[in-house]
Order: sequence, then structure tokens, then C-alpha cells
Amino acid sequence: MSRHCWRRSNREYRVAFDAEFWDERYGAEKLVYGDKPNDFLAEQVGALTNGKCLCLAEGQGRNAIWLARQGFDVTAVDQSSVGMARAAKQAEDEGVSLSVQVANLADYDLGEQRWDAIIAIFAHLPQPLRRHVHEAVVRALKPGGTFLLEAYTPRQLEMGGTGGPPNIELLMSEVDLRDELAGLDIVIGREIDREINESEMHHGMSAVVQILARKPKGE
Repeated sequence: MSRHCWRRSNREYRVAFDAEFWDERYGAEKLVYGDKPNDFLAEQVGALTNGKCLCLAEGQGRNAIWLARQGFDVTAVDQSSVGMARAAKQAEDEGVSLSVQVANLADYDLGEQRWDAIIAIFAHLPQPLRRHVHEAVVRALKPGGTFLLEAYTPRQLEMGGTGGPPNIELLMSEVDLRDELAGLDIVIGREIDREINESEMHHGMSAVVQILARKPKGE
């Protein structure tokens, strides 16, 4: 399927595709999702393969900057130029090295065997594009490289507005992710309920899926 089949193809997917929406959100003075790393990422950082790390749909850079502080060589990509400018400025102010790229994931080339680790935190995309991106993740990881993801599941719609998109087609299940990430060994694959406190946008008891996967060294 051509990637253009999903680009801006449905107004329901505005939050996933509209850079202007995210530019407006990230233009607020306050950091939208706070300045602390995602809990699952912080818990599992020791399991990640150190080296070149790519953070997908990275917003204002909270996870990327934290990973750079841990010694990773980090590239952050997001379609919001405002968010990426904020991330670059914060990294410069903190004296950490961070590469930022402004791109829609429908167009972004992850490369082949390029990354030691790839991170996707609440990177909610329409299913056809999500599959395309996750298949690209498998190709883009170096042998032995790791992929870490946390996202909301369809049950999040029952949680009373504690975060995430309201469209069920943008939410993820462990079963679907295992299929989309065929070729990786799943180290952690689970759906859980957990308390999230990442500013007002992600706050309260939430239904999430967590994935930690590794590319076999022989591939």
C-alpha cells in the first residue's frame, strides 16, 4: 500500500497528522507532557542497547533529552517544528547533544540497520501507517538493537479521559503489536493498568500496552 493512502486521508486523524495542531499545542509556555521521562522508559533504560537512539514522534523532547543525559547518541523526530525547536533549545541549555529532525512519519526514512535503539512513547498513528512504521523499525534496528514502546490500548476509552486519542483506530493492542513487529524477539509484551502522571494531558489510571523487543543478533 502506498504511504500516500494514509497521509491526511481522514479528518478523524487530524491529531495524528496535522503539524499545525501540534505546533499550536507545543507553542504553549508550559511543557505539554512535562520534563520527566516516561516511567516505562526510565524503568527499562538498562535493557536498551546503548549507542545511536531514535525517538519517534518525540514532541518537545522530554524522553530524547533524558536519554542523551544517560549517554545515548539521540536523534528526535517529530512533525512539529515548534516541538523540535523547543527540544533543541532545552538540550542546548542543558549542554547535552541532541539531533532533531522535523518530519512526518509517513515520509521519514528510518534507514536499514542504522539504530541501536528506537523509542516510541504514545506515538499513536492510524493502523496502516503504524504497521508501515513498525515494519520499518524492524529493518532499521541493528542486530541486537532494541525497540521500546508504550501506548494506550482500546480499554483506555473506558478510563474517563485520562489521556490518549479518542479514536479507537489509533489505539494499540499487544496482539497487533506482536504481529507488526514480526522479526523481533519480544522481551516484554503486556497490557496493564497503571497510574500515569505526565502533566495534565496524561494523568490518572490508564490502560496501556508496553513492549520491549530485541532484534536477533544473527539478522
